[in-house]
Amino acid sequence: MKKCLAIAWLLSTLTAFQAHANDAGSVTKYVADPAASRLEFSGMQAGAAFKGAFHKFTATVDFSPGALTNSHIDVTIDMKSSDTKDAERDQTMLGADMFDVAHHPTAHYVTRRLTKTASGYSAEGVLTLRGVTKDVPINFQFTAAPATAGLEGTAKINRLEFGVGQGEWKSTEWVGSEVTIAFFLVLKPQR
Repeated sequence: MKKCLAIAWLLSTLTAFQAHANDAGSVTKYVADPAASRLEFSGMQAGAAFKGAFHKFTATVDFSPGALTNSHIDVTIDMKSSDTKDAERDQTMLGADMFDVAHHPTAHYVTRRLTKTASGYSAEGVLTLRGVTKDVPINFQFTAAPATAGLEGTAKINRLEFGVGQGEWKSTEWVGSEVTIAFFLVLKPQR
């Protein structure tokens, strides 16, 4: 009988511990508000800086500062929504030598690991662009309010590592290889 009571006590203690661990590891599930969020990029062309934006993308974020192990960011980008306010450049970017949207209409970024830093957070993740998957780290800040949250940060990529730039566009003489990504996501908790 004493053995049964000891086992019952042990099981109840483990169950309570597991419930506490689950609470400590829980995250809030968010979805980005597409009308209020921005996903932008910038680079160099012919020695001058240019900026662009992707107008269509989805982002789901499972995040809690106290549960980074369980936190996760997942973004899918509609590459056809690229806009640099220059019709000729935009048409070229959609073509086979750059984004090749006919064969690769979306890009996808997903995190593997998030960590706290002195200035906010960093994430190790992978970007799949133009059929090529590479590691791309991001740095970001997270802010929470009663009804919404915000995720703002940056990343840098080398476009040539993803095959963005074939033929004459492989040269960096006219278009630089480094691209900076900047994002500001207004997040709404999922109900």
